[in-house]
Amino acid sequence: MRRATLLILAVGLVLAGCEDKPLFTPEEMAKLPLAKRDGLPEVSGGFTMAVGDQTITSDEVISPVFEKLAVVAQRTDFEKFRSVAGPAIEKQLMDRIVNALLYSRAKKDAGSKIDDELDKVTTAEVRKYVMDFGGDYAKAEQSLKQMGMDWSEFEQYKKRYILSQSYLAQKLPKDQPITYSEMMSAYDATKEQLYGTPGVLRFRLIDLELAKMRDIDANRPRQEQARELIDGIVKRIKQGEDFVQVANVYLRANNALTAGDVNAAPDSLIAPYDVLAPKAATMKPGETAGPVEVEGHIFVMQLIEYQPRSVEPFEKVQNQVKARISFERMRQAIDKVNEQLFEQASSADKTKFVDFCVREIYRDANR
Repeated sequence: MRRATLLILAVGLVLAGCEDKPLFTPEEMAKLPLAKRDGLPEVSGGFTMAVGDQTITSDEVISPVFEKLAVVAQRTDFEKFRSVAGPAIEKQLMDRIVNALLYSRAKKDAGSKIDDELDKVTTAEVRKYVMDFGGDYAKAEQSLKQMGMDWSEFEQYKKRYILSQSYLAQKLPKDQPITYSEMMSAYDATKEQLYGTPGVLRFRLIDLELAKMRDIDANRPRQEQARELIDGIVKRIKQGEDFVQVANVYLRANNALTAGDVNAAPDSLIAPYDVLAPKAATMKPGETAGPVEVEGHIFVMQLIEYQPRSVEPFEKVQNQVKARISFERMRQAIDKVNEQLFEQASSADKTKFVDFCVREIYRDANR
């Protein structure tokens, strides 16, 4: 059972609610016309759908999405609302149908003797839930009410959950040994993405952009005069003057110069600065390099820190690789069961049920 319980955490097969992603952005909401309060859908009673020996009610489908859809219902007319709410309701219904089919299969597979065992486990789950609230029964009960459940419904939910996950666990492939070559293959395919550590590159930079040089000798090449300027900067720094102070002196006198600290991964630098990464790889912290010439620029850099990108060796992550292979096998087995259930759920006639839920939400939101 422990193995089965882990499955629901790993693959999220059964979705009890809806996604947090909003149906509209705030800008789109502002553009929606206000709803018409006349011509609302007629009031009708509840709606149910039988799936095997399980019953799905309209309330359990509507509840998880009501608040989000009610906001839309209050800002638009019914036909527009139907086009938005219909797919959301159908997704909720499909999830419930898959749940019901899974539970029906599990119950049939388990046989009649399973009820006593489920009662014992469920009683333990109730005690555990109360203990999660410090043993305060009233607080635990209040929490259930906030989720729209009473104790009886909570027990039924737990029974369905436990039995369904136990059934799924039986459908997992038998434990097959994971070979060394299989692990190495998986490691080689994912090591950069999963086990790589980005490099670190930090340095101080003076950048002379030749095109911005002013007040230069028109009779001499621009590149030559730029080198002379940079050579003067490098000489002062290598003689022991502070890099930042020297940079500030020259910045005040020359608009073609910029300076600052750079902090980036070595492989993230873009042209023309990408030439500085391989240069940094040959330097020690505190060393100054320059002039470094590229098209249109001459650089002076002082290294603060350099660490190349690294990848964890296989021996260090072997257990992680093995766990990922096991998880992938499990996921494929669960997906296969889920596809069968989804195909069966898709064949159900959902039109009337979805339409009823859409009308109920619109009517209740616009009272």
